[in-house]
Amino acid sequence: MSVPVLYSYFRSSASWRVRIALAYKQIEYEYRAVNLVKDGGEQKQAAYLALNPSGLVPALHIDGHTIGQSVAILEYLEEARPDSPRLLPRDLFQRAVVRQIVNIIVADTQPVQNLRVLNHVELIGGNKADWAKHWITLNFRSLETLLARHAGQCCVGDDLSLADVCLVPQVGNANRFGVDLAQFPTIQRLAAALQLRPEFKAAHPDNQPDKV
Repeated sequence: MSVPVLYSYFRSSASWRVRIALAYKQIEYEYRAVNLVKDGGEQKQAAYLALNPSGLVPALHIDGHTIGQSVAILEYLEEARPDSPRLLPRDLFQRAVVRQIVNIIVADTQPVQNLRVLNHVELIGGNKADWAKHWITLNFRSLETLLARHAGQCCVGDDLSLADVCLVPQVGNANRFGVDLAQFPTIQRLAAALQLRPEFKAAHPDNQPDKV
């Protein structure tokens, strides 16, 4: 069986999620960088669009298939590698809470502060940093409340889950845009602890081959 190939950009929080999961599940892979800013963005070139028609990162080629969208990739890894460490709880309610947290991040927060949205905000005369900071702060308020109810050592109880995989990259985005995390003590506590884990260190943008 061929080694999986991850198409990634070091700073992409969506790619970062997948890198954490691959490290945690101990799945070896080949890293292929897709530069989102060079020459107008390699993700817009025909070769990459043939691979991933949405023109986004990440994409993962695995088991003879290419999958785009980080959550689709994460769920595939969970289902296709059942003998690897789990990222979804067995308890149905806890599983739902994990997915609720994931969706606050990947549906409500990250999409409105990703590169193509920020570029359009600037195009129509807005301030990119202020826009991103506003939406991250707004959604972190609800996320903080939810995590305060359910967190232990991790986002939901004491076991690592997809919620943790998604939280840390979004905190990375929050730091980039100057969000005051002191107002979100649970988020701050969880992110600080999670980033000490080896799989989170391995997946960090600073440790990627295309870091510039």
